[in-house]
Amino acid sequence: MNLLDLLFLIPTLGLSLAVIVPLTGVLVRFRANYNPKGLQLDNEGGAQPHTGPVIRSYFGMMKRVYRIEGWAGLYKGFMPTMLSTLIVTLFILTFLDTPKTRHGAYRPPETGILGSLVYSVAMMLISLPTAILTYRSITTPHKLPYLQLVDNLRILLTPTERRRPWILYLTPGLLAAEVFHIAIVVLGLGPLRRLLVPALSQRTEQGYGDISFIKLSIYLIVVIFSTAILTPLEVIATRLAIQRNHASSEYNSVSQEVEGDAEETAEFSGADEDVIGLRHEADPYLGLIDCAKRIVDEEGWMALYRAWWITLLGGIGSAFA
Repeated sequence: MNLLDLLFLIPTLGLSLAVIVPLTGVLVRFRANYNPKGLQLDNEGGAQPHTGPVIRSYFGMMKRVYRIEGWAGLYKGFMPTMLSTLIVTLFILTFLDTPKTRHGAYRPPETGILGSLVYSVAMMLISLPTAILTYRSITTPHKLPYLQLVDNLRILLTPTERRRPWILYLTPGLLAAEVFHIAIVVLGLGPLRRLLVPALSQRTEQGYGDISFIKLSIYLIVVIFSTAILTPLEVIATRLAIQRNHASSEYNSVSQEVEGDAEETAEFSGADEDVIGLRHEADPYLGLIDCAKRIVDEEGWMALYRAWWITLLGGIGSAFA
């Protein structure tokens, strides 16, 4: 990568992040919002209604974020998103790109289905810690100054996670949700796309080749059905990513540590109300299945399909990428 590429890369990334970060932040908050449908029990066993915010749509969440926190709230998570995007992009352009693709859209190496699966899982493992930090930055009620990295990490990570950062990979159910998502896309949608609409994978300067309307319709139907599986996995992954890991004598990553794991954090941002409700850390999700079951039992099955249309648009868009 030469200097001209770098000079072109920086403003391009800045412009794309200016659009993507607010949209992603709203999506993460909408899917992370804990909104139980039933009565909750207080410390004495008495029933009390849930008093957290009730947001029923993506754009309703966007309006709420802007009303309570303004533009600063919409751009929560900008710094970790920018750093992770810049690092991954530079890595790809430096080590994985070729002269033929450098000035166009990047495509992963053509290594077959299993090679694509390994490549996708590897990229997920590389980006997972920054994704966790980004999701937590978006959902925390605290202000996170852009240039105070150490203080921000003390808010976003527990002492256990700071001492043993690899425990982020052991967050119950998170890796399973991510791998299942990748497997469906790479092992399912990828081969079907090449089988039914191979012309979409062979775009030239003149455009696409001959595309069968029937086969394209079949593939789009498959994408619609895959959305029914991918959306719950994305919602579950969001919930698990923001669930902080605490230590215990048995090194159970979801148990509360008795001492030393409850340090004071920065003061609340000053808003009179929380943008979203979060599940109490003392009662964590225990894994992928447990998370799905509790979401359905506590919030209803529709909570698993929040912003399903974004997943659908992403699937349709990837077919023509």
